[in-house]
Amino acid sequence: MEFNGQFDRECAAFEEAVGCARSFDVVARSFRIGSRALKLYFINGLIQTDSAVKVLGDLLALDSGEYAAVTQARQLAQRFIPFTESDTTTDFQTAVTALLSGQAVLLAEGVAGAVLMDVRQYASRTPDEPENNRVLLGPHEGFNEVLLQNTALLRRRLRDPSLTITLLQIGTRSKLDVAVCFVDGKADQKMLQTVMDKLQSIRVETLAMAQESLLECLVPGRHFNPFPRVRYTERPDSAAASAAEGSILVITDNSPAVMVIPSGFFDFLQDTNDFYFPPMLGSFLRLVRLLVFSSTMFLTPVWYLLIRNPQHIPQWLDFIRIDKPIAVPVLVQLIAIELVIDALKLASINTPNSLSNSFSVIGALVLGQFAVEARWLTAEVVFYMAFVAVANFTQPSFEMGHAYKMARIFVLVLTALFNYAGFFIGYALVFAVLVSTKNVVGRGYLYPLIPFNGPKLARLLIRRPIHRDNAG
Repeated sequence: MEFNGQFDRECAAFEEAVGCARSFDVVARSFRIGSRALKLYFINGLIQTDSAVKVLGDLLALDSGEYAAVTQARQLAQRFIPFTESDTTTDFQTAVTALLSGQAVLLAEGVAGAVLMDVRQYASRTPDEPENNRVLLGPHEGFNEVLLQNTALLRRRLRDPSLTITLLQIGTRSKLDVAVCFVDGKADQKMLQTVMDKLQSIRVETLAMAQESLLECLVPGRHFNPFPRVRYTERPDSAAASAAEGSILVITDNSPAVMVIPSGFFDFLQDTNDFYFPPMLGSFLRLVRLLVFSSTMFLTPVWYLLIRNPQHIPQWLDFIRIDKPIAVPVLVQLIAIELVIDALKLASINTPNSLSNSFSVIGALVLGQFAVEARWLTAEVVFYMAFVAVANFTQPSFEMGHAYKMARIFVLVLTALFNYAGFFIGYALVFAVLVSTKNVVGRGYLYPLIPFNGPKLARLLIRRPIHRDNAG
């Protein structure tokens, strides 16, 4: 299709293609010069407002008689839009791509072609990279608390007219802006409709805690289940990749954390760093993360079970025995260190940045050393718990790390109470909780393990070459 001067038909087709009615940030402004209508299209958040206002002011100041002689877009751009860099096109798809790239598109009645005005202003990176989504390679920019800037960062990476951003307002008092982002044709329509219905059915006064308040409204009654139902990201590249794969993004104003829906258990094992390294190295890092983080669930409960039953310790594991007499029960030591580790994390959060790292390290060394010398703790307990504390940081989800901690303490207590029976019952109950956990929408929490889907499970565990899933 080409622009040939059929103003009303071309405007309607262009608005349908770029999603004016579907996305709140695709803006169309109508005005007239004499008896002829004009329409200006732009993406809110991707243009320089001052430049756009200047262009509009120049156009509105035109003499209607002089403008009436214009019949081609190139004449309009050369004679009446000298303020900014501009180009023209008669190709419909070129204009769509230009708009999605951040340029303003001007259509005029009786004028063949479209004027493309380069008044772009991309959201720049914040001074600091997101604290919980750092990468060694790749862009060092993150979402911030401004909704329009966050949607602009997505638009910059996905210049696709199918990227749809729908705006909702939730909260009778707060009227919090919530944007639902998805790629039309990629996202599952049934899941999308379910998410929209859930969001529109929320009846609360305020969502003061932004994404957490929203999540508690989306998934009510989950207060005794520690496993996270939603994966968050503060990285535009990660969010754009998830949307391109068919995920639904929920962005709340005043928060840099973007919800990725649906999110299953195995999705938390992936990290952005995996995709900025070659496939072999990315797969290696992912498997290391899986093995090390999974070991945090089993290391201390299995060791404690064997310590309770020393007669069952094989000879090749004799080194795990505690030879010296201890005054404090091992279970008390393990739980005490779990609490101390969290206390050190909280203390480091509330410590000035220049001191927080040294405080955590020095605090852990001093407390651990003196506790062993005072015979409050054994060196074995300190060592195993130190490994668990470090291993928790191998995956990026803070919530998943604490879910593992809750499950680990639960199994330890049952093992202390019922020995072998408590150990196996504890893990059976943890697995039952995982199986029964319901996602926000769509597939099961343990998919693709339950129900089993071998190719998808392999894809989550092994980093595939990007071109295999990204053929255009």
